Amino acid sequence: MEHSLNKSTKKMHWKQASGILKLFNATTLTNVVLVANAFIWYYSVLIGLQNTLAKTSLYNPTSVFLIWGAHFSGLILSALLGSIISKKIERSKFLTLWMILGVFSSLLLFSLDTSNTVAVGFVGLMLGVSLGLGMPACMSFFADSVAIESRGRVGGITLLLSGLGIFIFANLPIPTYALLGVFLAFWRLSSLLVFRYSNPRINVKSKLEAASFRQLIRQQSFLTYFVPWVMFSLVNYLVAPLEPNAGQASNIELLVQTGFMAFFAVAGGFLIDRIGRKRIAIAGFTMLGLALATLGVFPIGNYSLFFSAMLEGTAWGLLLNLFIITLWGDLGGYVSSDKIYALGVMPFFLSKFLDLTLGQNIASAIPKTALFPFTAFFLFLAVLPLFYAPETLPEKVMKDRDLKSYVEKAMKKMQTETDEKAPSVESLGCNVEFQVNPEENDKEQEEAEKLAEKYY
Repeated sequence: MEHSLNKSTKKMHWKQASGILKLFNATTLTNVVLVANAFIWYYSVLIGLQNTLAKTSLYNPTSVFLIWGAHFSGLILSALLGSIISKKIERSKFLTLWMILGVFSSLLLFSLDTSNTVAVGFVGLMLGVSLGLGMPACMSFFADSVAIESRGRVGGITLLLSGLGIFIFANLPIPTYALLGVFLAFWRLSSLLVFRYSNPRINVKSKLEAASFRQLIRQQSFLTYFVPWVMFSLVNYLVAPLEPNAGQASNIELLVQTGFMAFFAVAGGFLIDRIGRKRIAIAGFTMLGLALATLGVFPIGNYSLFFSAMLEGTAWGLLLNLFIITLWGDLGGYVSSDKIYALGVMPFFLSKFLDLTLGQNIASAIPKTALFPFTAFFLFLAVLPLFYAPETLPEKVMKDRDLKSYVEKAMKKMQTETDEKAPSVESLGCNVEFQVNPEENDKEQEEAEKLAEKYY
């Protein structure tokens, strides 16, 4: 009996381990590479543009607004356009052309060693188009290839790898923009080679044509998630320049926030797949509201800064995974999710544009003590539409996981009870068959094994 229980328990653990390994088949790994490569490339480009504006005579309000306006308008509009034309071209060919465009546009970084607003604005425009044109199709490919019950976990790992790559690229000793352009061109080329030689399965057989943009923005399921995401993006980026500086402690605060964000991007992915998207969204918005409320009530003091950094890092880790990678693919369902991704990530880039152009003006015009309580209240209001939002993780998936957890606990309990009874039998000098009802335990064992076999 004990041998049978040990065998069943080991079998269940083996199935769990093999289930995790199955998350990363060839197609999934290719998706992770494509998405992470694009994120790392884009943020390296963004850092290059920011450094150009900071180090040259272009750093004046008008030039800054024009250059960032060209960059982000090109990115957003090309994303909307790309989500339309991607359905008219075979997906593998479209993604290949998109990555080739990224290779050649990287070489435009040669032109950043100039103080000409038009030249830098054109480079910014082309770099924005190079990301936006194919990113919705890339994310739709990700959503089609990764099962809905695993999307949060794979998304969290993708974000973690992206964050590590961005950190490494930001600290590489690259002395010139020309060298940076060559380096990033090879970086985009590497993702193209992975895509072409891994031969991933492009799953489009069950996907129908997506609804129009007008139909999408009228759907309650989309609006109840999109509106809070817009509010979160605007509040977070407009408030970012106002966060108090703790002097030497600010570096530690940033490290704490980044560490929590990295950890909860991954841990949050498991939670997203376990308890659902809606609960995680509510938890993330609530934590960010608490973080800003803490800064409003206690603007000075290391304890409040560190507490706020932990909450902000946790909220960012959860919400970036949810609203950048996971959620919009869920809402796509059985239709193409290109357009949903194009609309869903738009607030993120729009708010980044406002941060880079108007953020400092807001910081100098509005007192911190007045803005933090207001933004905290504003974020709490953003949670309200989420109570009417549908859960995008299928109910059957959550019930099956609850049942799996129940079966596992039942097996462990039976194992524990068997281990506890064994010493008492030996102390009485009796045979085990006379102390345990074999028919009853065998029946329970068979039922537990059947459930485990069925759901594992």
